[in-house]
Amino acid sequence: MESNPVLLESKSSPINLLNEMQQLRLLGHLCDVTVSVEYQGVRAEFPAHKAVLAATSKFFKEVFLNEKSVDGPRSNVFLNEVQVADFASFLEFVYTARVEVEEDRVQRMLEIAEKLKCLDLSETCFQLKKQMLESVLLELQNFSESQNSEEESATHLSVAEAELDPPDSSVARPGHRASPEEPAAKSKEKM
Repeated sequence: MESNPVLLESKSSPINLLNEMQQLRLLGHLCDVTVSVEYQGVRAEFPAHKAVLAATSKFFKEVFLNEKSVDGPRSNVFLNEVQVADFASFLEFVYTARVEVEEDRVQRMLEIAEKLKCLDLSETCFQLKKQMLESVLLELQNFSESQNSEEESATHLSVAEAELDPPDSSVARPGHRASPEEPAAKSKEKM
């Protein structure tokens, strides 16, 4: 008698795998590629795993699948015009699926994601930029509404004052002094 198949699925396995790969990278264990980056004379080298880079970046996938094994299992990749901090953030993202950067670096992270053809990072940056833009637009809308509200309040106040004391009123009301022109106007009428 055959039994029905059941699905064994781990929710924590992908996270555990990423965490373990990150620890191996940070310790320099089992790394089979060194990525050298240079920007305006600042240069740094990053040990990494070809499989992780190839799985997360079409750029690296193309490089590794097209390379010839001349130097053995370890190879080097050189990236010019990539800032050290940006590549370090890129590596942290591909190994952990998260990275914290300053708001003003989001555009640069999007550019490196596009350069290295990393769809996950590109989509993440795009979504964050969209949220930032929506937040700015909401603030502008709130500011505009508050300005309109203040202007309307000032207009209503002016209208209310005008209704209480019309500027061309020739009749003095109780509690108000007649304008200096009124007696002259009345005396002219008598003549």
